[in-house]
Amino acid sequence: MHNTLQLVLILLATAVLAVVAFRLAKLPPMLGYLIVGIAIGPHALGWIPASGQTRYLAEFGVVFLMFSIGLEFSLPRLLTMRRIVFGMGAAQVAATLAIVTAVGVAAGVDWRAAFALGGALAMSSTAIVSKMLADRLELNTLHGRQVVGVLLFQDLAVVPLLILVPALAQPAGDLAGGLALALLKAAAVLALLLVFGQRLMRAWFHLVAMQKSAELFMLNVLFITLGLAYITELAGLSLALGAFVAGMLISETEYRYQVEADIRPFRDVLLGLFFVTVGMLLDVKAVLGSLAWVSVILIVLIALKTVVIAALSRVFGSDWGASLRTGLDLAQGGEFGFVLIAQASGLALVGSDVSQPVLAAMLLSMLAAPFIIEKSERLVRHVRGAEWLTRAVELHAIAVRSMAADQHVVVCGYGRSGQHLVRLLEKEGISYIALDNDPKRVKEAAAAGESVVYGDAARREVLIAAGLLRAKALVVSFASVPVALKILHLVHDLRPGLPVVVRTVDDTDLDRLKEAGAAEVVAEVMEASLMLASHALMLLGVPLNRVLRRIREARASRYSLFRGFFHGITDEADDAGDEREHPRLHSVTITPGAAAIGKTLGDVDLGSLNVEVTAVRRRNARGIKPEAGTRLEEGDIVVLLGVEEDFAAAEMRLMQG
Repeated sequence: MHNTLQLVLILLATAVLAVVAFRLAKLPPMLGYLIVGIAIGPHALGWIPASGQTRYLAEFGVVFLMFSIGLEFSLPRLLTMRRIVFGMGAAQVAATLAIVTAVGVAAGVDWRAAFALGGALAMSSTAIVSKMLADRLELNTLHGRQVVGVLLFQDLAVVPLLILVPALAQPAGDLAGGLALALLKAAAVLALLLVFGQRLMRAWFHLVAMQKSAELFMLNVLFITLGLAYITELAGLSLALGAFVAGMLISETEYRYQVEADIRPFRDVLLGLFFVTVGMLLDVKAVLGSLAWVSVILIVLIALKTVVIAALSRVFGSDWGASLRTGLDLAQGGEFGFVLIAQASGLALVGSDVSQPVLAAMLLSMLAAPFIIEKSERLVRHVRGAEWLTRAVELHAIAVRSMAADQHVVVCGYGRSGQHLVRLLEKEGISYIALDNDPKRVKEAAAAGESVVYGDAARREVLIAAGLLRAKALVVSFASVPVALKILHLVHDLRPGLPVVVRTVDDTDLDRLKEAGAAEVVAEVMEASLMLASHALMLLGVPLNRVLRRIREARASRYSLFRGFFHGITDEADDAGDEREHPRLHSVTITPGAAAIGKTLGDVDLGSLNVEVTAVRRRNARGIKPEAGTRLEEGDIVVLLGVEEDFAAAEMRLMQG
């Protein structure tokens, strides 16, 4: 007992210190866990022995990681990106796997071991790359979309690889039969679960949620996840496959976001333990003894994946600049590569003399990944001098057009909204220069005499060439929040205080854009509501000056009167992807015996759950903005504003305390 507690304390202390250090260095915590495993494992300090129990517990980290991947599995999203995901992504995995297998066989490695290594090295780090691109506001760029599409396919490709690797570990004579049987069992189990599981899953979760018990809901999530993992293990498949199916089934229900929030602590802790055990596999002495091989594998890994992915990106229509950046962003090893290496090593498919240098090279590539991504644009600029010369010509064209302009408006985007805007600017005699990255549109508009030039408004040098330093205002006329945030960041650096007007679809990111420096944010849905209301009020005989005052009040309060809406069945068809994260309204009736009876809104503190109380209806009396001192009574109807995933917790607090 003492020894067990001592090991746990050592693990917790070193993990906390390493993760704090890596977060301060703005590096992924996953790398901290790997370093901890290397340091305290049996091959270094030897504080924690490599036991079967530790590895088995760590496997649950992979289970919950695959469960999370299943939760994020979105068929509409895959269909939208199908060309990149199933075209470029599939080609990348297949090409990398084939090349590594061929090189391994040529080097004298058994083809089954080479195949397992190829699958592992084909993976890139979703955790590192997605976070870096999000921080750099590059997810919606051309290379960013390709990176996300390839990562999506890699995550999906892990499922069949987890089935194939154990089958490859069987004796050579049983290999064909083992592969066929594994695929047949996987198809049968998946078909059974997917055909009958979805309807049962929705009904069962609805029954559990109706009990309004947080602990019961959490227990049910764990039961479903581990239960389906156990079923697939009984079928001779991996635990991770069952967890993936469980997540995929729940992703089609309305409880997806609540489940994701509940499971995150278990997933992150157990996944951290998994990466610690992966680090424990690495024998530092063996790696130092084969340091030359580690260096060769590291260089070949980064170079091979960069070349393969850049070439495929070029085939799929990107220019060389975006292609090289896509290749550099995905050149490292990935967390699922460790999963496959650990599985192959556990099955004795890959010997330690091969796995040790490969593990070390993958770890070093992931350590280098943040720096490569950070410097990728500068690297591409040096490599692709001709392309940057072309861009210099473009900048010259923009500068020539804007040279005579002063106190003008820079219009980012020349779509329908941008063109309507410049018509009004021309009527008022206000000069402008419009930027757009659609070459066909720019060519036709410029031929018609419009003041529009080709250029990416999210690039610093383009904004400077467009005369940002002399401009009177800037307008973002397209509804892309990530790009708008990047433009606001550049404007803040180059011209603090310049008024910026941003267009967005609704009020979801209104506060975020305001905080980033937007002088005004025009929300399409809100403005349409204002216009609809103003026409209706005037037809009802309300004086024009009062209507205008109401509109000014609504805009001054950032559309607070219009924030959120009551969600209905007819809205389901419009919900896709992150639509469920948009603010909406939800009514909760305070029933007899509810914990909130007699308490004030301040006591209940729903704000800590990211939910706002917009109204309390009591005996047909409704307060638009209740105060913190408003005391709740039996029969009150509390109107909540928030996102769907937070309503369950808010309702539970009102009912059960």
